[in-house]
Amino acid sequence: MIKEIFETLNRQGKKALVPYVTAGDPNIEKTYEIIDFFSENGADLIELGVPFSDPLADGPVIQRAMERAIRSGTNLPKIFDLVREFRKKNSTPIILMGYMNPFYSYGFEKMLDEAKMSGVDGILCVDLPFEEAKEFSGFVRKRGLDFIFLVSPLSNENRIRGIMRHATGFLYFVSVTGVTGEKENLPEDIKKVLVSLKSISRMPVALGFGISGASTIDQFWEYVDGFVVGSALIRRLEDVLFDTNSPIFRDFFFELHSACHKMKA
Repeated sequence: MIKEIFETLNRQGKKALVPYVTAGDPNIEKTYEIIDFFSENGADLIELGVPFSDPLADGPVIQRAMERAIRSGTNLPKIFDLVREFRKKNSTPIILMGYMNPFYSYGFEKMLDEAKMSGVDGILCVDLPFEEAKEFSGFVRKRGLDFIFLVSPLSNENRIRGIMRHATGFLYFVSVTGVTGEKENLPEDIKKVLVSLKSISRMPVALGFGISGASTIDQFWEYVDGFVVGSALIRRLEDVLFDTNSPIFRDFFFELHSACHKMKA
């Protein structure tokens, strides 16, 4: 389903908007409200973060989100209940994004079974290197889920081809080495890396880490198939105390949506 969404958008000359939110931030009920808003207002995919106490790939905004979610008592069973509730009225694909520690502690295959039954469409293990992914990717494919992998500007051709042996759905290209968080400017030289990546892989590529707004989407629009936006959205939600009716949050989301879905000549 994820691949088909990218294919449809490509035919339409549009890019995928992939908003991220941490499940349980600030509580499960509010998370439902947020992802329902995303779905109702044109998000193409949704990344749902699994809270973890040591999120090494995440910057301060998402770290705070993880801490709030943990304090609210969020765990995998509650996240699966959230997805089941979401599925009663929404079809937007959900990617469960998290670290191996909570997945493995829960039981990886048990986690996948419950993810599938709840309505999750894809899994992204942030800290799972492709060298250790063979067994896990077999488990994921067996359930008919997509397995999303990160690719960095430092990934060489051999590494990209190794990742492609396990990846399905799309490749998540990390714009900068380091942690998540808004960046005023992303380096222009990653455009060359993206051109090279697209020449090696026919899989859709989504750009994430550092997307600060519509201007970043405009800057890289022709080089990728979609954009993942997390910290910029969460920061605005923090600023308005998670009021999804606030123009500050809504207008920013609609700016992102317009930038992704406005067909370019």
